[in-house]
Amino acid sequence: MIVKSISVRNFRNHTSKTFEFGEGINVITGPNASGKTNIAEAIYYLSLARSFRGVDDEEIINDKTEYSQIDATVLEGQIKRNIRILITKKGRSVLVNGKKVSKISDLAKSVNVLLFEPKDVMLFRGSPKERRNFLDINLSKQFPIYLDYISRYEKALRQRNEILKSQNVDEKLLEASTELLVKYAGPIINYRAMFVKDINDILIKITRTLTGVKEKIEISYRPFVNMSGDYQKDALAAFNRSLENDLRHKATSIGVHREDISVSLNGKEIGAYGSQGENRLVALALKLSPYFMITDKDKKPVVVLDDVMSELDKNHKEHLINFLRKFEQVFITDTKLEIEGATQIELNK
Repeated sequence: MIVKSISVRNFRNHTSKTFEFGEGINVITGPNASGKTNIAEAIYYLSLARSFRGVDDEEIINDKTEYSQIDATVLEGQIKRNIRILITKKGRSVLVNGKKVSKISDLAKSVNVLLFEPKDVMLFRGSPKERRNFLDINLSKQFPIYLDYISRYEKALRQRNEILKSQNVDEKLLEASTELLVKYAGPIINYRAMFVKDINDILIKITRTLTGVKEKIEISYRPFVNMSGDYQKDALAAFNRSLENDLRHKATSIGVHREDISVSLNGKEIGAYGSQGENRLVALALKLSPYFMITDKDKKPVVVLDDVMSELDKNHKEHLINFLRKFEQVFITDTKLEIEGATQIELNK
């Protein structure tokens, strides 16, 4: 998958700019506040129609205007897609080759983007929600039905929480909503377990390539109920054990929405015992791992690395750059970086 060009209009500090990109490595440089991350944000927006900065669409629109627009040409082998996203304060519209796209999952199939941003260095030390998001986003891109299971689970979760918050809890309604949670949680757990199993071997290889050292690294997934027994029975029993706590706090305290993954390096959990540099490199390796789970060359994701080089020493930078040459298309933002053979894009304030 290749992003050939992108045009942004009223997108943050860019009033009207067009960029042409090449295959392989693209380096976007410029001083601070020149809008490098904004271009990375626009590329990411093509995949999920949302910012990776966790902000509302209104914040993307240039202060002096009422709308923002992204136009891009994306190639998937011989397939050419022209994508237009119009963002207004009332909502957004997405067109792929002139046809309106209403489902984000359909857009994600048209453009797949893997992202590493500075805050990812805290991936293993921060909230479990960030790690669940990593699982959910990548699984949804690979398996659209997974997104359906997540959506159904979240709907059932909202219903159960509403019942728990009511003055007089309807026990039959609560039981029915619990059964729905159990029903949708099963496939989610299976997909997560499969993903973690598949990614473990890839993660080992990437980490060794980036560090140049043979280290033992492993992801562990901890589902809220063990799948080796009678799942239905065990899951209902788990919810039953947590019922008193749920009623007291008026919220569902267990389930796939509370699960987590952890990563160990040489037998020790990296979030607790790893250095800042180790956390950065392993987080980067994990974020890049899904690239190698896709076998079709034309469907390989676009990789966006925002400010990834600033904290790396010369040796690790060289390892990373050599590794990135294997990718179909990569975007790197940096204040000052030159890579031989790369497409260089320089921004000014």
